[in-house]
Amino acid sequence: MTQSPTGTAPPQPPAPRRRTAWAEGTDRLRAAATTEPGRLRIIGAVLAALVVVFGATTSWQVSARADAAEAVAHRSQPLSADAASIYRSLADADTTAAEGFLTGGQWPREVRERYERDIGTASALLVKAAAASDSSDPAGRHVRTLNEQLPVYTGLIEQARANGLQGLPLGGAYLRHANDRMRSELLPAARALYDAETDRLGSDYDDAEAWPWPALGSGVIALAVLVWAQRRDHRRTNRVFNPGLVAATAASAVVLLWLATAHTLAWSGLTTSYEDGARSLRVLNEARIASLQARGDESLTLVARGAVLNGDGEDFYEAGYRSAMNRLVGTRDSGDGGSSGDGGGDDKVGQSRPALLGTAASLSDDREGSAPVAASVDAVRDWRALHGEARETDDNGEYEKALKKVIGGGDTTGRQFDRIDASLQKALTHEQREFAHAAGDGRGALTGLAPGAVVLALLGAAGALLGIGRRLSEYR
Repeated sequence: MTQSPTGTAPPQPPAPRRRTAWAEGTDRLRAAATTEPGRLRIIGAVLAALVVVFGATTSWQVSARADAAEAVAHRSQPLSADAASIYRSLADADTTAAEGFLTGGQWPREVRERYERDIGTASALLVKAAAASDSSDPAGRHVRTLNEQLPVYTGLIEQARANGLQGLPLGGAYLRHANDRMRSELLPAARALYDAETDRLGSDYDDAEAWPWPALGSGVIALAVLVWAQRRDHRRTNRVFNPGLVAATAASAVVLLWLATAHTLAWSGLTTSYEDGARSLRVLNEARIASLQARGDESLTLVARGAVLNGDGEDFYEAGYRSAMNRLVGTRDSGDGGSSGDGGGDDKVGQSRPALLGTAASLSDDREGSAPVAASVDAVRDWRALHGEARETDDNGEYEKALKKVIGGGDTTGRQFDRIDASLQKALTHEQREFAHAAGDGRGALTGLAPGAVVLALLGAAGALLGIGRRLSEYR
């Protein structure tokens, strides 16, 4: 080793820095891109990747929308309908218990059977709702409240009935306490459950109807690049068609057209199911609830005999009856106000609310749906007339005569209530059928698209690779 004049070894040159795999790969790719075979390989890889991404995105987004449409048709809407039935069964049970108490002594067999049927229906639907919800979500909490409070309510009713059989006035107090429990605990929880399930239905509608923009966008990009690749191939070879690229373009175009058409049909069916079904069902359920509130308040007016007053000094139950009737068909005259049957705010003179039956009639798109609503309006008019007569008779001190206008045989307010309930049930059945048909059409439009998109995308990617491979073979 040669030494420097100072006797030390000269400095050694630094060892060459080792290049990373990424840098080497980039250099190879850059070098390959300078030759036609290298450019063709890159174009083939990009085309295959774009077509596969398009197919995968389409399959993913269509599957999500199909699942949401399935939930609309077979989960969310049925659960919303069940929640409405829970509310109706509880309200009807409360109304029926009041009517049974008015008969005095032993409840008539049909009244007892109706009450037990309502409680049984509510209990069975609560079991179903509990199985379909998590205890931590809002619906699960409301179901738990209902399951806890329902036995308390039925116990109070049995105590009221036992005291009524003995002719003890304490029975009326138990009945009012049970009714208060129903209004303050059970019905608000049932209403909240109905609202939660209806919100979930709305969310599923939004998910099912949302346009799959990523899939549509990736499809347009894939088609554009395929067309560009074929134009490039034509300019360089003067060949009109490359069979592989034509097959890839055709497969991608079929998927894109299928996606746009299927989603349009699904969106149309789901929108129809909402406009002609779900909206009508909600209004009809609200109308049925209002009629039940009116009937329950009417019966409790006779049970309480003016013992319960609201903040304005009016009979609480009579004011609730008027409020529920106003919700059904609107204000009859400027002085027909009152507090809501569930203890809500007052309807001031001159203030109007949307008439539920009028809204239901406007939403109905055929005679089969509108005829029951029209029959309900007629029954409400007759009910109001009979109720007015009953109140006048009771105010004159003729309680027994007033009672016969509310319950019993003949033309009574109870008969008019049954007419309304039957008509609204008929309208609900019709609208439910309309909903199911339209929602089924919307869901069916997406059938087969998700797996079909994957298969066509794989065929398209294979076609693109084969088409580019044919050009590469010319350089060997």
